[in-house]
Amino acid sequence: MTTPIRTGGNYPVRYHWHMDEVLARIPHMLAARYSLLYALSPEEERVERGIERMCAQNGLACYRWRHTTGLRGDDLADEPATRDPVAALERVSRIQGPALFVFEDLHACIGDATVTRRLRDLEPDLGARRQAVLVLAPTLVIPQELEKDFAVLDVPLPARKEVARVLAVLLQSQKIDLRPDLFDAFVTASLGLTEKEIKRAYARLLVDGNRFAPTDLALLIDEKARLLRKSRFLEFIRPEVGTADIGGLGNLKDWLRQRQAGFSDRARDFGLPEPKGLFLLGVQGCGKSLSAKAVADLWRVPLLRLDVAALFAGRAEEGLRDTIRIAESIAPAVLWIDEIEKAFLQDQGGGRVFGAFLTWMQEKTKPVFVVATANEVRALPPELLRKGRFDEIFFVDLPNIHERLEILDIHVRRRGRDPEQFDLLQIAEETDKFSGAELEQLIVAAMFVAFSAERELRQDDLARVARDSIPLAVTMDDRLKELRDWVRPRARPASVDTRRISFFADWEAS
Repeated sequence: MTTPIRTGGNYPVRYHWHMDEVLARIPHMLAARYSLLYALSPEEERVERGIERMCAQNGLACYRWRHTTGLRGDDLADEPATRDPVAALERVSRIQGPALFVFEDLHACIGDATVTRRLRDLEPDLGARRQAVLVLAPTLVIPQELEKDFAVLDVPLPARKEVARVLAVLLQSQKIDLRPDLFDAFVTASLGLTEKEIKRAYARLLVDGNRFAPTDLALLIDEKARLLRKSRFLEFIRPEVGTADIGGLGNLKDWLRQRQAGFSDRARDFGLPEPKGLFLLGVQGCGKSLSAKAVADLWRVPLLRLDVAALFAGRAEEGLRDTIRIAESIAPAVLWIDEIEKAFLQDQGGGRVFGAFLTWMQEKTKPVFVVATANEVRALPPELLRKGRFDEIFFVDLPNIHERLEILDIHVRRRGRDPEQFDLLQIAEETDKFSGAELEQLIVAAMFVAFSAERELRQDDLARVARDSIPLAVTMDDRLKELRDWVRPRARPASVDTRRISFFADWEAS
């Protein structure tokens, strides 16, 4: 019976390298008598090219087996009988000299008892002859009898240098000049796609006629979005908001802009590590979720939202592994975990899911930028806030008067009105302790008042709604004070300290 390997098990040994490293190590593995290899990749053509090149450089004969063609090689005539996997392995046993036998469809029948037995019989002879059978497949399927015999090579998707080479060749052939920053942006946006998907996406850009305009970056993100359709736990989110759509939070915005090119080659050459993540603590309705969306929009990378309820509704450990695998496969990306405190309060596995998540956060090498948001911070375990998990922890407080004025301006403009026609400063002064979400609803409620009266929006509509509304912070004043006391020594304020701004403004006015 064919049994998929458990990703958390001790066997088989798994090796994670760049593709060039994978290929360079295969001859050494053959010399060390690793005779059963499993290359995990959906890219047959790309891996085949690399294997053929590596074999030629190292004096290895290269053979390929498919169900449709049988075993093929330079010194093999057409042998239809070897389309049967057992017959093909029997033919392998009679070939002498150092060689690599690439079996591309063997994962579909490797659980057959005869195939398994033939591989086990063949394994010691292959090692003695500096030979190996390499199974090339998109999924990992190894029977238990062979778990300890196979070494698994995780072949990564095209790395930055490979993507840059593909793009450079195409641009040269089409005589297209691309600014270095835009070239780098297209390379970054292409990471996480297969070579074939990258070439198809680039061909589509040429057919559309824009010839790699900045707006074409969205198409590459759409290509990545297709990969999430089979995920039970991840949702692709179209940000549709940018930093300009968020009122206030000046410190947070500056921090994000400084790291806008954090995934680029220029940042690596400068000696900078890739950004890891951001933790947003704070009051409900004050822009934490909007900020997560703004990160993806500003950095031009896909935004993935983890569905915590779906994750913990089933086998959470397996679900988390699947989530990480998918997020890393389309990286660079932003992984948004909303209300993270609820996620780990639901961890019924003795903390194993939480521990696995922390380990991944600490050790991840793929450019997956985690944005975690939380409202009830006192429920968070201290390990989560330790330095090294996230690059920075920001506290998102209720907006001050300057930020309230900016938020009101944004929402009035968004609804097709001219902010200059209203005294928004008066409304900002009257809405102390209002959250950003409550300010937005104030505008909406005032517009409903005007709409029902069949007239245009007026200042007194805004003022009346402001006076009649009671913000949530008023009824939760004690909890808000406790929250501020808790985060003061632990987090950086997301907003600029406007007390200094007000001081200098008053000083200049005098």
